[in-house]
Amino acid sequence: MDKGQASMRRLLDTAAVEFAAHGIAGARVDRISADAKVSKAVMYAKYGSKEDLFDAVLADQVAGILDVAPLTAEDLPGYAVRLYDAYLAHPQLVRLATWARLERTPAGHLFSEADETPKIQAIARAQATGRIDPALPAADVHAMVISMAMTWSPGSLTYTATTADPDGDHDRRRASLAAAVRHAFTPGRATGDGPPP
Repeated sequence: MDKGQASMRRLLDTAAVEFAAHGIAGARVDRISADAKVSKAVMYAKYGSKEDLFDAVLADQVAGILDVAPLTAEDLPGYAVRLYDAYLAHPQLVRLATWARLERTPAGHLFSEADETPKIQAIARAQATGRIDPALPAADVHAMVISMAMTWSPGSLTYTATTADPDGDHDRRRASLAAAVRHAFTPGRATGDGPPP
C-alpha cells in the first residue's frame, strides 16, 4: 500500500468512526481531517462533500462485510450466523446504515438494487432446486434473513449484543438464529409438512 492509499484508508476508517457516532449532520470534517491526518483539501478533492464521504464510508463498510459474510444460498442459516458475527465484530456498519436510513434514504432500497441482484438471483436458484421455499419471493427471503441476523445488533429494539457478552450467550444466539432461519425458509418446514433437513 503506497502513501496515498494509506492516507485514504486512514480517512475512511476515521470517518467511519465519526459518522457512526454522530451521523452525517453531527459529524465534523475538522475532526475527521485531524484524526486521519489528511487535509480537508485532499478530502474534498477526493470525495467532494461530507455526504459523498459518508457514502464512500458506507460502501467501504458494506464491502468489508461481504468479504467476511458471503451469501451462500444453499446454507442460509450459516449466512445468517456469519452476519451475526460480522455485526458483532463491526457494529459501526449497522450504526452507519441506521444513519443512512435516517438522514439519506428514509424509504425504499438503502443500497443499490444492482448490488443486491446477485444475492437475490442466488436465492432464486436455490429455490428452483428445492433448497429454499419457492413460495416466498427471493428478495423477501434475502431481506428477512438480514433482519433476523440483526436481532441482537446495534439496530435491535430489544437487546444489543457486544463482544463482552459471555461466549455461551453468543453460542445460544447463533444456534437459535440458525434454527429460526432453517425453519422459516426450508420447504415444508413452515407448515410442518416436511422432515428437517
